[in-house]
Amino acid sequence: SIVLTIVPLVIVMNDMMDRLGTLIVIFVTAELQFVVQLYFFMHIRDGQGPRWNVMTLILGVTILLTVVGGSIWIMGNNTVAH
Repeated sequence: SIVLTIVPLVIVMNDMMDRLGTLIVIFVTAELQFVVQLYFFMHIRDGQGPRWNVMTLILGVTILLTVVGGSIWIMGNNTVAH
């Protein structure tokens, strides 16, 4: 988790890539860190226990994507700001 935080920081601070490459590295390391956090710290694993934690996670991700997607859509289509 620490390595997945330091890698994009070093790339951004030292200006090692162009803008697109930097964004790709940030998004890939963010997704990997999300998986690491779920697997090792939140214990989202295959098992015999109830699936409430997985269903709660799916609901949270759905709400997150709705809020972020809606915000991006509003910012992109805001005619007052132009």
